[in-house]
Amino acid sequence: MKNNKNSFEAAKIAYAALDDKLAIDIKVLDISKISTLADYFVIASGSNPNQLKAMSDSVDENLYKAGYILKHTEGMQSHNRSWVLMDFGDIVVHLFSKEDRDFYDLERIWGDATEVSKEELQ
Repeated sequence: MKNNKNSFEAAKIAYAALDDKLAIDIKVLDISKISTLADYFVIASGSNPNQLKAMSDSVDENLYKAGYILKHTEGMQSHNRSWVLMDFGDIVVHLFSKEDRDFYDLERIWGDATEVSKEELQ
């Protein structure tokens, strides 16, 4: 059984790590009621590959310090580094260039999810 309190704390840590690296348009979607995949998706954009790398490193480091282990990652090793997926089990972090975020449009695909407000995350 999932522990939503711990996954919410992980989403808050990921949000803060991304905010610290000036990520663009950070969204946290609560998908716990509509999917068994995870409890939360954290979605953000970066302006270039170096910022995406810094964002992913920050999320990984901050969650690791809090006791969350990165189970799987994809995308960072791709040639253009325009998207990154980081699977921490109960939360999944999606980092995109603006173009890839518009193309994949996860917010529309997961439109039934509940967006967590910034106030709840700070």
